Amino acid sequence: MQHLITGRARSFEMLRVLPQWPDRLIEPGLYLHVPFCKTLCPYCPYNRVPYAEDLFAAYERAVKQEIDLYAPYLKGRSFNCLYIGGGTPTVNWPGLIAILRHLRKAIGDIGDMCVELHPGAMGGDCLAALKDIGVTRVSIGVESTSDVWLHRIGRSHDGPAGLAAVARALSMGFASVNVDLLFALPGQHLEDWTRDVRRVIALGVDQLSTYPLFTFAYSQVGQKRKIHKVKRPPHRVVKAMLDFTDQYCQAKGFRRCAVWSWLKPGKAKFSSVTRHHYVGFGPSAASMTGTHFYVNTFDVRAYAGALPAGRPVALSMPINRRLERAFWLYWRMYELTVKHQDFLAVFGAGETLDALFGWMLKPLVAVGMMVHTQEGYQVTGRGAYWIHRLQNAYSLAYIDHLWGACRRHPWPQAVTL
Repeated sequence: MQHLITGRARSFEMLRVLPQWPDRLIEPGLYLHVPFCKTLCPYCPYNRVPYAEDLFAAYERAVKQEIDLYAPYLKGRSFNCLYIGGGTPTVNWPGLIAILRHLRKAIGDIGDMCVELHPGAMGGDCLAALKDIGVTRVSIGVESTSDVWLHRIGRSHDGPAGLAAVARALSMGFASVNVDLLFALPGQHLEDWTRDVRRVIALGVDQLSTYPLFTFAYSQVGQKRKIHKVKRPPHRVVKAMLDFTDQYCQAKGFRRCAVWSWLKPGKAKFSSVTRHHYVGFGPSAASMTGTHFYVNTFDVRAYAGALPAGRPVALSMPINRRLERAFWLYWRMYELTVKHQDFLAVFGAGETLDALFGWMLKPLVAVGMMVHTQEGYQVTGRGAYWIHRLQNAYSLAYIDHLWGACRRHPWPQAVTL
């Protein structure tokens, strides 16, 4: 995807070099990675390890130390959001609450707090504590409402537990409750998918996010089976799933707010690290600061051992002005709206959106994947499907390569993307 946006076929090298401290953040967010789960789902690509109390204690101590290292460079800034992912962020919710208190004390205004939830780790006491600390938006990994499919993808909860967890979160009065569902599962039919979507929308959720199955080579299923044997449904079926979701959600009053997400008007959108600049804490957390893109070591013990003496950065690469703009455009296309005013607000006067990327955007308009508006560009339904296809390829080609290398060695010397 980066090659398409920058207009040149080239590689990017991430090296074992410390990046400079963040000093010119624009519209920044924060990220916290909690890499622990009680059970490890075989298809999950994200960095996670089995939960153990002693390892979590080492993690909690280390992440507070990492926050303290960054505090002199971040304190006093205004952040638009803290996104908390995993793993299962609430696998030890008192520990998570302690980290959030420390972060707020060390940095100050951390903006809206958004947290990913597992249906099996979000009891009433946990939700009340999250609400009390200031969490405003939650996302629940229901993945499927069918016991058959939950069993096939290795989830530890059943369909009724997932639906009950959503109802429990809705009763707490969070500003936004999102539900994640997985589609394009091996053997999944359109009828299976439409049933999931209808059940979740009927609960009264604020947002629905639907993610395709990604078959990463380093995931548990990727290590046990050859990736080419893990087959998604045919593209016509995948497209039919997306088309149904779009039509059904819009008929229920939702609007499409990203390639894979639909939101009730007037509700706060739950999204992950789609901010322009962000600083990440925890093992495997990435940061994009405008001068560098970098990622922490994935290994929890290596991460804890590196602190507080130094930053636990495994790999980094410098970001030039053009590549920074390409990152911005990538996420705006993911969110389906590319506005001239937003581009100017981030990058200031000078080169315009059309001057930099018109060579790519205008042909997309010509083939019906985008429309040109007075404000900028809007991705069409047809365009959203092809962005989905490109992002799937991007994830397999780039993230699989980078994350795979970082999982094999705590401190890789270099990775070429």
